[in-house]
Amino acid sequence: MKIDCHVHITPPDIAANWEKYAEKEWYFSLLSRSKVNKFAAAEDVILTLEKENIDKAIIFGFAFQDLALCRYVNDYVIEKTRQFPDKLIGFAVVPPGGMEVSKEIERCYKAGLKGVGELFPAGQEIDLNNKASNESITGVCRELDIPLLLHTNELVGHDYPGKTDVPLQKIEAFVSDNSGLKIILAHWGGGIFLYETMKEIKEKFVNVYYDTAATPFIYDERIYRAAKALDLCDKILFGSDYPILSPSRCAEGLEKSGLPDEDLKLILGENARKLLKL
Repeated sequence: MKIDCHVHITPPDIAANWEKYAEKEWYFSLLSRSKVNKFAAAEDVILTLEKENIDKAIIFGFAFQDLALCRYVNDYVIEKTRQFPDKLIGFAVVPPGGMEVSKEIERCYKAGLKGVGELFPAGQEIDLNNKASNESITGVCRELDIPLLLHTNELVGHDYPGKTDVPLQKIEAFVSDNSGLKIILAHWGGGIFLYETMKEIKEKFVNVYYDTAATPFIYDERIYRAAKALDLCDKILFGSDYPILSPSRCAEGLEKSGLPDEDLKLILGENARKLLKL
């Protein structure tokens, strides 16, 4: 089974009128104005999955700062996962907050969604190290036994819209504060996976996974061999960052990596299948 674990979808009316929403959502504005940005509806995802021989995709809407907008895109994700149950797996997005945020996660879970994310620590002004304020999200995810997908990025190299300066120390502290929570760190965790060579990090990060979204923009195929050398192939989730990149484009490095078939199967879908209990 092949699963693309990082796919963005946007309700068509938001895509058609994105500038209106960008006026009040600075991070949405930043990413939407990027020269590489694209919007995709659920039907676009279905066509791409069929074209590229991918079995399933984990889809989610944009994580706005406004809870009402998050509810709106969550409703779209719920609708489309019900329309295409054999192809689409939904995650919910929420801003930081209190009881209403917890209720929204529970609502989405009852409607069939399987996780939360992709959330943006900088873009949504989530203080990763404020354990109490994050409990409305992390506590519910832990209780429901569903993963939380967080945006992370490397802190060196070329700049691009959406690249933030959230230090790796904050990510480490967030993981430490949330023992037992299943966490997916997008975009290879900004490189923090390399620190699993440290005994204390490996022990803390036992429930942490890393997705490969947007790999061709940042790394070459050696990153997969690095994961193999660190014995982490059972924690890597294939993700494309569609529609910015296609699954086939993101799979190029993996295909060139020289990893054995058993590791390719883990990364391309088996890890996700086990994580989500599919």
